[in-house]
Amino acid sequence: MATLQNIRSKGPLLVIVIGLALFAFIAGDAWKVLQPHQSQDVGEVNGETLSAQEYQALVEEYTEVVKFTSGTSSLNEEQNNQIKDEVWKAYVNNKLIEAEAAKIGLTVSKAEIQAIIDAGVHPLLQQTPFRNPQTGAFDKDMLKKFLVDYAKMANAPMSSQYAEYYQSLYKFWSFVEKTLLQSRLQEKYQALITKSLLSNPVEAKEAFEDRVNQADLMLAAVPYSSVVDSSITVTDADLKAAYEKKKDQFKQYAEARNIKFIDVQVTASAEDKAALQKEMEEFTAQLAAEPTDYTAFVRSTGSAAPYVDLFYTTKTLPADVVARLDSVAVGGVFGPYYNAADNTLNSFKKLAKATMADSVEYRAIQVVAENAEKTKTLADSIYKAIKGGAKFEELAKKYGQTGEPVWISSANYEGAQIDGDNLKYIETVTSLPLNELKNLELGQANIIMQVTNKKATTPKYKVAVVKRPVEFSKETYNKAYNEFSQFIATNNTLEKLTANAEDAGYRLLDKYELYSSEHGIGGVSGTKDALRWAFDAKAGEVSGLYECGESDRMMVVAVSSIIPEGYRPFSWVKEQLRYEVLRDKKAEKIMADMKAAGAKTFAQYKDLNHAVSDSVKHVTFAAPAYVPALRTSEPLVSAFASVAELNKLSAPIKGNGGVFVLQAYAKEKTNDTYDQASEEATLENMYARMASQTLSDLYLKAAVKDNRYLFF
Repeated sequence: MATLQNIRSKGPLLVIVIGLALFAFIAGDAWKVLQPHQSQDVGEVNGETLSAQEYQALVEEYTEVVKFTSGTSSLNEEQNNQIKDEVWKAYVNNKLIEAEAAKIGLTVSKAEIQAIIDAGVHPLLQQTPFRNPQTGAFDKDMLKKFLVDYAKMANAPMSSQYAEYYQSLYKFWSFVEKTLLQSRLQEKYQALITKSLLSNPVEAKEAFEDRVNQADLMLAAVPYSSVVDSSITVTDADLKAAYEKKKDQFKQYAEARNIKFIDVQVTASAEDKAALQKEMEEFTAQLAAEPTDYTAFVRSTGSAAPYVDLFYTTKTLPADVVARLDSVAVGGVFGPYYNAADNTLNSFKKLAKATMADSVEYRAIQVVAENAEKTKTLADSIYKAIKGGAKFEELAKKYGQTGEPVWISSANYEGAQIDGDNLKYIETVTSLPLNELKNLELGQANIIMQVTNKKATTPKYKVAVVKRPVEFSKETYNKAYNEFSQFIATNNTLEKLTANAEDAGYRLLDKYELYSSEHGIGGVSGTKDALRWAFDAKAGEVSGLYECGESDRMMVVAVSSIIPEGYRPFSWVKEQLRYEVLRDKKAEKIMADMKAAGAKTFAQYKDLNHAVSDSVKHVTFAAPAYVPALRTSEPLVSAFASVAELNKLSAPIKGNGGVFVLQAYAKEKTNDTYDQASEEATLENMYARMASQTLSDLYLKAAVKDNRYLFF
């Protein structure tokens, strides 16, 4: 039980635990499996399928870990989507590594994992609750004690709260242990690849020379921009030849869709705004009339800013209220007014202002007996004993407590839902005078408390805020729905949708290369059904109306084209190729003009029509040179610098920004000293980074199929 107390005292963990766990494999709303797809698989890696049930179990496991480490009970849609993606990436990369490791007999033993735990320095272990309170380091003895306690849990009396926490912590540790094994296998595989890429003295010397040998060059160039595009003829034959040459650049590894869609967001009508304005004027009048219970009143208004009867700093008040707070006297009411930042109508009443300590140190003794009467009698006796001179700490220890003082500040409770005994407790702590003793009677216990210190005096307020979003009515939504539905019914082809959307007051949007691995369309929440439809539809089809967003949006989708897996068709990339072919033809023309002009010297090239000149200094082979006159990076300048002879003119070179000639006028070496070991280490680090791309190559060969869009 002591182990549990030590763990629980650490509070919620950082979600970075999960990032560390999944990083080892390089790379939501709670998971649900749709009934029509129960028999299908969500994906495949190297021919091995992952069923919906297996994937669901992995997602649920990771979701519980995230909740446990972040101290939350629920996650939003974005967080759940992120979990699904991370689980999928981890699964795929694990399978890729496992397949390669199996081929070469690479394994991870239980002894290796135990050695990692015993060492206690792995980053993942450092983020667990099993840490020494004094040093903050991972404590294997705390872990062992917990595992022993967990094994005995079935035979030991324990409250349901502790039992639930033990179960959650055990699941968390099981996840950590599994992740340690998987990450260790990857580390060993990556080490094997990295260690096979070695440097040598010859290569190290060459790399050093490439970096320290510098050249200062004169450059004369004719930019491609000097040749008018219309003067160059680019035929389909030219483009097709370029397509065949560069075909591998246009490989499509997953099927995608080009779509057009209309996203309609329903907003409040003038009638809706007028009705809300009238309602807010009534609430404002009631605020001024001093309700007997401000908490209940604010709740009854449907305010987005609940009222708690405590003095708060301005940090928890809405920014628009804080901006107007000083213009209102205590007891005054401000509003109604519109705040564009959150689209709300607002009124507030400044109930009170006080200068109070933001941090309070106090000590307490919790008193609980067999029943309420005995609890009160015991609390009274303890209270009187302390009043009579008994020592607080000694009485606390007598009843199994330390009586040590603790600090509480506004950050500990502001913004939380506080009521009942919690409200009574915090109100007492924050308002009790220094050193004064209080016998606080709560529902299930009495608390003997005493404030021992205060600091950080700051202004605090009690402000009752009525903040109402400017929302549309049901009638307004139905009107928008009927109009949009009618538009879709009469424009149910891609051609009609394209031709008539603007005239009907709708904006037709394009989304190119939509993939099934995405979680929606156009960044709008709740569009998973529309995404699923898009990948079941044929080119030219138009969907029905989808209700989405936060019940405030509607969408229609049309598939304009399908991008199949494989090579992209020539017709789709010909315009991309046109620029490259145009540049190549301009280079040919410029070189022909240079030859016709008979230029032989640097001065003659410099005097050519449209020519620009520049001086490029300290050029090395190790880094591409930037040429200001051309406004481009030119790797071939660096290549020439490595072999250039002084005062010898190069032949015309086809670069990125134009055709140029170079002439070196100075060469020198930096003062760096050659260190073979350092150079070889640098090269090996570079190879290690290259080795990290191994998983990408394995992925492309593994025939990975991702059908998760069918299930979420």
